[in-house]
Amino acid sequence: MGISTPSAGKGIALSLVSLGLLGVMPIISNLGSAATGALAFAFALSVWQVVFALPVFGIELKRGTRGIFAAGLSRRERRRMGAVAVFTGSLFGLSTYLYVLGVDRAGAANAAIAIQAYPLFSIAWESLFLGRRKTAAELALTAVLIGSLYFLGTGGTFTIAGMSPWFLVCLGVPLLWSIAHVIIKEELSTTPITPAQVTFFRVAISTVFLAVVLTVALPFGLLRGVEAVMRPISAVMGLVYFLELIVWFYAVRHIAVSLASSITAPWPALTMVLAVPFLGDTIAAYQIVALAVVVACIYGLTLAGLRQDKVRRITAATDA
Repeated sequence: MGISTPSAGKGIALSLVSLGLLGVMPIISNLGSAATGALAFAFALSVWQVVFALPVFGIELKRGTRGIFAAGLSRRERRRMGAVAVFTGSLFGLSTYLYVLGVDRAGAANAAIAIQAYPLFSIAWESLFLGRRKTAAELALTAVLIGSLYFLGTGGTFTIAGMSPWFLVCLGVPLLWSIAHVIIKEELSTTPITPAQVTFFRVAISTVFLAVVLTVALPFGLLRGVEAVMRPISAVMGLVYFLELIVWFYAVRHIAVSLASSITAPWPALTMVLAVPFLGDTIAAYQIVALAVVVACIYGLTLAGLRQDKVRRITAATDA
């Protein structure tokens, strides 16, 4: 089965579903890690992701959608894809731990806004590795975005002494995501691998990675991880995270990562609303201001990026 024809409508609809799932994830994570510890909970939710991904993976094969298994890859190509899978799976495993740890220590609202730095890192990779020059407007919006994140990280004080180290941990999540997603986007675009297959391989490798870290880092770590797996909250988090993953991968197969990211940009607002009744959090004015500025910058960067893409297409057509 070949690569399906992209549909902008499907990509946008799937991105909206992803927005809702992203919004509830920090709440569930905060509730779960409080009982088991961040590392054990990250491992447990990853185990449940494998449990939920396996049937989807099997059903797809049973229906004849062989995806990457029907690609007829050479040995060199298989080795390359294997290396990509291990590398990105490990990145996602580490990011899962940082996600749970950051939400637990920095708070659901702060962590949610920090994770919105994702487009910032994506822009950096595009500039460094794809040679895409940024306009004055994009550079200005990027500067405002960095400033708003600094404002949030310092608790609304703009003083370096107020910078929370846990906020910096939260920034590690979009950093790792942006690297892995750029690589996976290329695989989805150039090979017949399906989102279900990508999701299964990702969560399986992430689980192995976290099992090794858990064993090395904590006394009786794996036993503590198994105990965490038995908690219902781990299964709930694993299910929601799995659904978000597979929905996201299908979305970016239809539309650009930058567009999908901009559609999901307001999800921290949902987290803020839910954090008040479920976690007993109090949302400060500076957090609302920071979120508003971050979302505005993301939309501005998206519009500027789309405008630049249009100009490049017109230029390419003219040159041809």
